[in-house]
Amino acid sequence: MTAREIRQKFLAFYEKQGHRVIPSAPLVPENDPTTLFISSGMQPLVPYLLGQPHPLGKRITNSQKSFRAQDIEEVGDNRHTTFFEMLGNWSLGDYFKKEQLPWVFEFFTKEIGLDPKRLFVTVFEGNESVPKDEDSIFIWKTVFGQVGIDAKLGERIFVYPAKKNWWSRSGEPDKMAVGEPGGPDSEIFYDFGEELGLHEKSVFKHETCHPNCDCGRFMEIGNSVFMQYQKQASGLLKELPQKNVDFGAGLERINAVVNNQADIFLTDSFYSIIKMLEQLSKHNYGENEEITKAMRVIADHIRGAVMMMSDGVLPSNKAQGYVLRRLLRRSLLYGKTLGLWGNWEYVGQLVLPVVALFADVYSEVAHQQSFIMETIKNEAIRFGKTVEKGLKEIEKLSSITGKEAFVLYETYGFPWELTEEIVLSKGLKVDRIQFEEEFKRHQELSRSAASGMFKGGLADKSIETTKLHTATHLLHQALRLTLGNHVSQKGSNITVERLRFDFSHPQKLSEDEIKQVETIVNEQIQQNAPVTMVEMDKTEALNSGALGFFVEKYGSRVKVYSAGDFSREICGGPHVSFTGELGHFTIIKEESAASGIRRIYAKVHGHEIV
Repeated sequence: MTAREIRQKFLAFYEKQGHRVIPSAPLVPENDPTTLFISSGMQPLVPYLLGQPHPLGKRITNSQKSFRAQDIEEVGDNRHTTFFEMLGNWSLGDYFKKEQLPWVFEFFTKEIGLDPKRLFVTVFEGNESVPKDEDSIFIWKTVFGQVGIDAKLGERIFVYPAKKNWWSRSGEPDKMAVGEPGGPDSEIFYDFGEELGLHEKSVFKHETCHPNCDCGRFMEIGNSVFMQYQKQASGLLKELPQKNVDFGAGLERINAVVNNQADIFLTDSFYSIIKMLEQLSKHNYGENEEITKAMRVIADHIRGAVMMMSDGVLPSNKAQGYVLRRLLRRSLLYGKTLGLWGNWEYVGQLVLPVVALFADVYSEVAHQQSFIMETIKNEAIRFGKTVEKGLKEIEKLSSITGKEAFVLYETYGFPWELTEEIVLSKGLKVDRIQFEEEFKRHQELSRSAASGMFKGGLADKSIETTKLHTATHLLHQALRLTLGNHVSQKGSNITVERLRFDFSHPQKLSEDEIKQVETIVNEQIQQNAPVTMVEMDKTEALNSGALGFFVEKYGSRVKVYSAGDFSREICGGPHVSFTGELGHFTIIKEESAASGIRRIYAKVHGHEIV
């Protein structure tokens, strides 16, 4: 069975259970500046999990493009990836455990034919706030019993603490942000068998193995989250008005188990890329651990890079662009292991099998094939020149400290792995601990610079930035009046000198459109309208017509700011008291920020209206 067939079967199965199929959201979040990428199917659905009605009803299903940057260093074993597709189904206050768990079991055993004897499940053991999930234990015993399996605790059903069987975007309950939803979960694992311990960590040969031992024998294939709690400002968990089901299953992992293949890189989700790497490098997958790891890393990273770029991300030194650049550079370094260093044409060729994998599902991948190939090749050439500069700097040194290695990294983007390799070839050593200490110090300084960025308001509440914050609201509404209601905020950044505003729009603004937007904003400034604020329930605010973007970062009570009767928007503030305080509004520049996303730079200046 192929990945394409599994995807189709999953969506068709849940359609039969009354679910509506929704398209995948882009990898870059549209309404959430607190995270770089969509990392799970539930992420775009947070407002609906918190109670906002979904236009398609209470039963939803899809296959969501997902990316987890935290897994970059884990790639290289038999199952970790950065980009993946998450098959999901959701109940938005409709059905709950007694429907969900039997459906999941039915899909795995009947629809795609997994042997129920190979399936094991885990549930939440409970804590001081939430009781043990006895309901799921009872349901699982019943479900397994119907196929003749006596599902005993500790043998077929395992209980684990919150670290393993609680799900929220932030992790365990004590790590959840105020207002964030979460809940206990029940995970399903596939047993590849005792003979498939894949490496030296395979402890099951000497002691009892279990689903969460991470030895390679078991692979998690699905997770039903019973999202019924929300973190309160007091630190306590409060039950949500509606009980939700949030199910996620990695398509690539299901592809592995349905074909009884413990190595996901030998499934059709990856193998066409692996085959091309074999042809280009004249090495064989499985030849040795070093070659195998290199091919896995390259296959995963190029696949992730192509999907990221098809959603408008370009290589850069910031945000999503930095992660993309890191993927490409790691791929190139592992290409060195395969003898491909310097032959930059090969990275463009690797785009072809990725496009073939996804073209019929995500048309944007095929439409941008040539652009992606050229961009990746140019990035490879640029990185090659960067490495040459770093090599010249190393040649000047008779020895190298960890601190100097970090300077090479920060200045030239010279990777630690390459520095270490070169230094060792000279018979020298470099202090990795010192390098990591410098790296951590750099990270801490960066976090201090960004502190307060995503807390619902401005970290800098000076007069200038406060004015620009209000101007952003006026600009947003003026764009909607000029271009249409499809315009929605995709991000913003404010300094004491200017505002930057990203918004959805398919094409460049004409000079007349820019002038019209400026005119509308300045008319509102001239009216010197009062800027008022009221606090209300978040659902009430959204239902009342207030614009709400990135609303999941707020708690259940929100502030709604109104500029006269012109604009009304959920926001953390601060704002001026009257629009006339802005003086005069000018658009400095309008440009593309990404595919389908435009960016405006603007400022306010002059004397306030009195």
